[in-house]
Amino acid sequence: MGWTRIREWLIGAAGMLVVLGIAAVVLWWAASDPAGRNGDGPSPVPGAASPVGTVPPEDLPDGGVWFSDVSLDAGSVAAGGSLLRDVRATGQDVVSGPDGMAAARLDVEATVPFDVVAGELGDGAVVGAAGGGEARVVRTVEAFGRELRVTATGTVEVAAGRLVVEPRSIDFGGPGFLSDATAAVVRRLVTIEHDVEGLPEGLVLRDVAVRADGFRVSLRGEDVRLAP
Repeated sequence: MGWTRIREWLIGAAGMLVVLGIAAVVLWWAASDPAGRNGDGPSPVPGAASPVGTVPPEDLPDGGVWFSDVSLDAGSVAAGGSLLRDVRATGQDVVSGPDGMAAARLDVEATVPFDVVAGELGDGAVVGAAGGGEARVVRTVEAFGRELRVTATGTVEVAAGRLVVEPRSIDFGGPGFLSDATAAVVRRLVTIEHDVEGLPEGLVLRDVAVRADGFRVSLRGEDVRLAP
């Protein structure tokens, strides 16, 4: 019995030494660098540029101020004769100097209220959400010498930098043949083509979605001038 216990103890001790050896190798590999490398962190890739917003510009003017990133949240923004709600803007690599303020990259999310878009259509138009990611336009149009109250629904998309709602269905509240016959005439009168205004120039509309309170838009731009 005595020899059996000694043998089991030796086997257990040898196993522990193996585990400790493996752990030491792992720790050494994680804490050390390959031969020929100096300094902390990974070696820089030749010709690779630093990520935007991580390094101040070498040509920062005297009296200039550099911000790696700037964030702005506003409940409402009114500018350029337009109104935006729930605005969230993030600028990277922002420089302020004698020539004004500019951002190397600017991302903006905002909501364009339905009434702002409806005001562009005029004639008492009403714009709202139709469900299923679609928008609804209700307005009075004149066709063939008659005034018709039209309800149009369609999906929203980005086209040529604009917020566009192209009608998929048009309802005149009358016989089907009347709707079919006059749809081509009034389609353009219920088509929405909206330019998002009130934001710095250089921003490009990238995405739009229909929300309960308006059109949620996402814009991005590079080398955007924030202030003159």
